[in-house]
Amino acid sequence: MLPQPGKLITFVSGAGVDDWAVVGGRLLTDLVDVTDDLAVLDGTGTWVVAITFEGQPTCLRFARAEPVGSWWTSASAWEPPTDWTSSMDRAGYEAAVAEVRERIAAGDVYQANICRVLSAPMPQPPDLQALGAALARGNPAPYAAVVHAPDAGVVVASASPELFLERDGARIASGPIKGTGATAADLTDKDRAENVMIVDLVRNDLGRVARTGSVDVASLLRVEEHPGLVHLVSTVTADLPPQTRWADVFAATFPPASVTGAPKSSALRIIHSLEPTPRGIYCGAIGCVDADRGCATLAVAIRTYEWRDGRLHLGTGAGITWGSDPAREWQETELKVRNLLAVR
Repeated sequence: MLPQPGKLITFVSGAGVDDWAVVGGRLLTDLVDVTDDLAVLDGTGTWVVAITFEGQPTCLRFARAEPVGSWWTSASAWEPPTDWTSSMDRAGYEAAVAEVRERIAAGDVYQANICRVLSAPMPQPPDLQALGAALARGNPAPYAAVVHAPDAGVVVASASPELFLERDGARIASGPIKGTGATAADLTDKDRAENVMIVDLVRNDLGRVARTGSVDVASLLRVEEHPGLVHLVSTVTADLPPQTRWADVFAATFPPASVTGAPKSSALRIIHSLEPTPRGIYCGAIGCVDADRGCATLAVAIRTYEWRDGRLHLGTGAGITWGSDPAREWQETELKVRNLLAVR
């Protein structure tokens, strides 16, 4: 559930000059407004939006925007931490997978996405330009976003391949990913069944806010190649009634279907009971809303680094169904972060 709207924080002159973001191929600088009130997205301006999995939104408006151009080439080399620890070790994660299978057998849920969070001590914010440049070189992603706004509580570098919501006026689309392998030959019937279940959940979510009869599956089970792995991806579209507010869209669709499970309410209860740490921005949403043009692109914040509480965090997870093998699911979580940990 998203929180009640808060206050708009307006930065005094010069306060946001060291904050920046790279979203949608543009470099945004001079942070002027920060708020957790989603109503600003129905007004004017271009806003960078970051929402944690737990539902805390932060909306940031920058005064300047320009093409990112060669900005990444001026970055220093990224020096990754080496002392990563995981919120769940292999035995703990495989036990969680087994528990989800028991819940499925009991009829509590059809699928649940179980995640673990890697973290490493880092007392000061990382060199986010260096990390963003390393990801751009070594793990390019269609929905990449990097936001450096420490005073606003958002220090994030995301190489997300997954579309949460794309909006152009009344038209809205979502591109859920379910099914991962090193190559297309590794994809299984379990992966395809998992994707279809999540597509049904996305259809239901969009149907809660869309014009009746407008929800459509534009594509199903296409294979997409990304650095070091492949995914099964589908696309669901819908039309929104006039004057639909962003708060209503998020209330209907958040957290994203692919990183929760089905039914979503049951999956969330299981996630909260089995995962020992909050996900933070990981598995939430990140992207840009252009309120003036009535368009937006928001990613599911997977393949995402976040700095908070003096540590650098990187989450990874897998969708668990009755057909899941605990050892294979652990290996999938390893595969998903392998390329990210190797970027330099």
